[in-house]
Amino acid sequence: TNGNALKGKATNDPGRVVCITSGKGGVGKTTTSASLGYALAQSGMKTCLIDFDVGLRNLDIHLGAERRVVFDWLAVVGGECTLNQALVKDKRESSLYLLAASQTKDKDALTEEGVADLLDQLRPEFDFIIADSPAGIESGARHAMYHCDDAILVVTPELSSVRDSDKMCGFIAAKSLRAELGVDPVNQTLLINRYNAQRVADNDSLSYEDIMEMLGLPLLGVIPESGDVLSSSNAGQPVVMRTESDAAQAYLDAAKRFIGIEVPLRFTTPEKKGLLSRLFG
Repeated sequence: TNGNALKGKATNDPGRVVCITSGKGGVGKTTTSASLGYALAQSGMKTCLIDFDVGLRNLDIHLGAERRVVFDWLAVVGGECTLNQALVKDKRESSLYLLAASQTKDKDALTEEGVADLLDQLRPEFDFIIADSPAGIESGARHAMYHCDDAILVVTPELSSVRDSDKMCGFIAAKSLRAELGVDPVNQTLLINRYNAQRVADNDSLSYEDIMEMLGLPLLGVIPESGDVLSSSNAGQPVVMRTESDAAQAYLDAAKRFIGIEVPLRFTTPEKKGLLSRLFG
């Protein structure tokens, strides 16, 4: 496919494996993977997105690349094709690549050695390898977490989501390769999705401070609730491309924080209502 897919990395350091994970499903991990990956690539970081949800692949749909997938990454692991043949280059952002999950193979096709070998091939070529993990600790999620250098826990402001993520924090801290080797622990950060500042002000929702306190993790970002997310994924583009959207701006802020740029937190206080909306609700 892309003859020059494996060129043009921003640094000579080995790429970092970033696991996007959560305790429960439906919190926006794939949306987050696509938007953070796109934003990092836009900032000049060569980025590879890997869909670890074997059997249910949908990261390719969020990127509008589903018709361009010829080989999935399990075909690379199984020796059916080269890594270069499986990498799909994004048509809008030249520093962004995708490795799609298999829709046909079973989760049992994932092996420790196979995943380790694939990541060993990717690390020298990319700045960031973002693993879009299924929820919980099933096979795909376990493999993604085991090898990660960074983990971004995506939660929504609900008690069940936060509780399940607390379990994940412990799992990552204890069961990762870094924990086994006794080296620096996995760098875990928190991303709060579907945040509604008005509901928080009305005491109908957990605040970001509540969630930070419950999980004891540094905050990477707060993504406001937005209808743009659904319309973007239906259009096959990461919401971060809709630059006028609050959700897009929040993802751009989170990507900056991830690479060490300090950005003030936004979208955490209710919008001031104008006179007309106060009168007419």
